Amino acid sequence: MAMPKIKFRWIILILIIIAGSFAAFWYTRPKPITVVVKLVEKGLVEKTVANTRAGTITACRRAKLSPGIGGQIIKLPVREGDFVEKDALLLELWNEDIMEEAKFAQKEADANESRSKAACLRAEIAQRDADRLSELHKKNLISLEKLDQAMTGAKALKAECEASKAAFLMSRSRMGVVQANLKRTRLTAPFSGIIAEINGELNEYVTPSPVGIPTPPAVDLVDNTCFYVAAPIDEVDAPAISTGMAARITLDSFRDRNYEGKVKRVGVFVLDREKQARTVDVEVEFVNTADLENLLAGYSADVEIILSIHPDTLRIPTEAILDGNRVFVFSESEEMILEKKIKSGISNWDFTEVLSGLEMNEMVVVNVDQAGVKDGVKAKIQGEPK
Repeated sequence: MAMPKIKFRWIILILIIIAGSFAAFWYTRPKPITVVVKLVEKGLVEKTVANTRAGTITACRRAKLSPGIGGQIIKLPVREGDFVEKDALLLELWNEDIMEEAKFAQKEADANESRSKAACLRAEIAQRDADRLSELHKKNLISLEKLDQAMTGAKALKAECEASKAAFLMSRSRMGVVQANLKRTRLTAPFSGIIAEINGELNEYVTPSPVGIPTPPAVDLVDNTCFYVAAPIDEVDAPAISTGMAARITLDSFRDRNYEGKVKRVGVFVLDREKQARTVDVEVEFVNTADLENLLAGYSADVEIILSIHPDTLRIPTEAILDGNRVFVFSESEEMILEKKIKSGISNWDFTEVLSGLEMNEMVVVNVDQAGVKDGVKAKIQGEPK
């Protein structure tokens, strides 16, 4: 009877060891990781390039104006934010001396004009008299000496007429010089626009910039009817861009809007302001004029230039790709992550075209940077695949 009891105890002990081992295995086994997946689908994929640093909303026309001469401001009829029409007076310097000089030049020109008319009238009368005496001389009614005196007098008066005409033209030119100097004391708008900035007040003295030393403009005028985006593009991407290409514009100030754009100009040289990030300036204009409302020069902006479009192609999220040709897919039947090699086509930040290696509705893992994601690992998906 002792032997069966001993065997039974061993059997119980073995069963306890097996149960403990199973329990240890069960509680220490690797738990399946949770992954986020996206379905392989068909859709639009674009190949795009974007600016490397923030671009800037730039006015098509902007004039930083200053008077051509120094002087004291006596008229400043505009304020910052005012809209002005073309040729409107923006600023005027003290110019009474030039105005008086202009009046004097005008009167002098008028006087010379009158003297010229009088001299020319006398020359005409003298010439007619000389012509009559010439006819009388042919009939031997007057002497040659008298005719010669009359002819010489007519020539002298004609010369005096020409001289007075020249004096009149000189005085008119002098008047033009004075008028030009007067214009230099007045600042007018070269185009219609908004007054962005004024540097100066009434009775203050302004001076033009010395050569090589820039000074703030007296008036900064911005055309608010036309804007474009100037953005730096990496030198590697620039050769693929050409004028007329479609683009999208986004602004930090209006994050919920995308603006339709078109490449207006591509820079003709590389900027090396930052030695390790050489760029080419690209200008993108707004396609719809209605989009220009509420825009301000100086807003930061980003551009995405569309190089090519594949409208109905197999695609996956770009974030799911590793090393350009590897993805992880979730096998629903095995509840496991499997690694696959793919061949990709065009790509952007959102989607990458898949040329081979995947089929429609396969589930690719997008959170590939999560710890534990590797080939052959048990997993479960978070939520429903989309």
